[in-house]
Amino acid sequence: MSNGVNGSSTADGSPESRNPSQRYLSTRGEDYDFSFEEAVLKGLASDGGLFIPEEIPTASNWQSWKDLSFPDLALEVLSLYISPDEIPRDDLKGIIDRSYSTFRAPETTPLKHLHDHLYLLELFHGPTFAFKDVALQFLGNLFEYFLVRKNVGKSGTDRHHLTVVGATSGDTGSAAIYGLRGKKDVSVFILHPKGRVSPIQEAQMVTVLDKNVHNLAVTGAFDDCQDIVKALFADPEINKSLNLGAVNSINFARILAQIVYYFYSYFSLVKSSPDFNLGDKVRYVVPTGNFGDILAGYFAQRMGLPVEKLVIATNENDILDRFWKTGKYEKKPARGPEAEGGLEADGAKAHEDGAKETLSPAMDILVSSNFERLLWFLAYEYASTAGMDEEWNRKQAGQEVAAWLKQLKTSGGFGPVYDDVHKAAKRDFESERVSDAQTVETIKRCFNQIGYVLDPHTAVGVQAALRSMESVKATPHISLSTAHPAKFAGAVELALKDEPGFDFETKVLPAEFVGLEKKERRVTSVDNDWKKVGEIVRKQVEEELKGGQA
Repeated sequence: MSNGVNGSSTADGSPESRNPSQRYLSTRGEDYDFSFEEAVLKGLASDGGLFIPEEIPTASNWQSWKDLSFPDLALEVLSLYISPDEIPRDDLKGIIDRSYSTFRAPETTPLKHLHDHLYLLELFHGPTFAFKDVALQFLGNLFEYFLVRKNVGKSGTDRHHLTVVGATSGDTGSAAIYGLRGKKDVSVFILHPKGRVSPIQEAQMVTVLDKNVHNLAVTGAFDDCQDIVKALFADPEINKSLNLGAVNSINFARILAQIVYYFYSYFSLVKSSPDFNLGDKVRYVVPTGNFGDILAGYFAQRMGLPVEKLVIATNENDILDRFWKTGKYEKKPARGPEAEGGLEADGAKAHEDGAKETLSPAMDILVSSNFERLLWFLAYEYASTAGMDEEWNRKQAGQEVAAWLKQLKTSGGFGPVYDDVHKAAKRDFESERVSDAQTVETIKRCFNQIGYVLDPHTAVGVQAALRSMESVKATPHISLSTAHPAKFAGAVELALKDEPGFDFETKVLPAEFVGLEKKERRVTSVDNDWKKVGEIVRKQVEEELKGGQA
């Protein structure tokens, strides 16, 4: 099933060369026909929607990719979404090779067999030991490539300069900083709630001393950081003069990079398991907060990868689980004692207001920012049953999504959605909700049975996978491991401190983390005031650029 608009001409006016999978539109229906470069540098569409390709491409030759290395496979997948007119193939290969040369594992994202039909996809072998490195190493090199190209022959104030501004409760900030550090013509400002992120995540951010990296510690919660970032993007003067860019999972380039490891892990399974052949079906289980990681799996499935089901694994912040069970998408804020939980040492206090604090804080969300992208595809599929043309279907989908999101903003939720829309969602996805007690039990069980230490987010996924395997015993399950256990030492210690044979320093702690908290730091404390933050950002960019010209 296609989706999107065909038949428009390219910039040179030749309709036959226009590839819909390489042009981008907004989920809200107002903006369309963007290039990949525009979608990446803008991050967010002007109508408030998220960018998606006009069409998800079919990878008819995907089986021929089986023996490719991770970077070579990435080149094949990404080429379907990026026109060679925008990034010539050799240039794209260079961007990809630079991005994954920073990973410690030769396979980039190795697949580990846990037991029976359960496998773990280790996504934490990048510079900051989290899955976000896979996308943000690529995005950093992409930003630099576009800017260097724009700046050929330009000097001084004539040069294009991008100011990336983001808010973090931990993981995203360090991965963004490591992806953008030292990049030409890019400044990066990461806001974190002062004293509320875990010590290791704070240290990963504030010990990066590159001139283009700026850490801002905000007096307030993660919500306040997000509100400041939104206010800066919404201010036309600041947005234009500083040329703001986004690195969080609303940026489609992040989703795109993550598609690759679904194909790569499938081929790894084919090569490692004599009973699993090309074309056999697999289930993927994904610890899910903002829905970006599992959405990449949906794209892989739509491209042709034989995925039987994508299993959403949520913690007690279960808006997605409730949608799959009821068809309603509703915020369910937790307040006071009901909201308390998790571990301060792992960053539980950095969560957004109204989310329940858990042992898996990177998934402590009230709403799921990337879910809007899936909603568009579901609405498009529903609209296409009316028998109208593609342009009508696209507009209908955009209008439906805009109406749902407006309702979410004004009423705190929407739904139940049409029965056909809900059925389509359940055709491709299942959902499981995992409590903190079950998370701890899963970490213990895995360590005691096979000596493997899970981080709490990965444990949420493994528990969901074990439940799924009860109903489909013969189907291989690949559960995504999203972070190294040392990043969430509090939960790991809580689960394993009394287990025989467990020692955090010898079993878990990577050499790269030893002494990190004692290194030199650079961070600016700021008030919870977006105008003041805007002034600081402007001033620090000016100083950075002056220093670069000196």
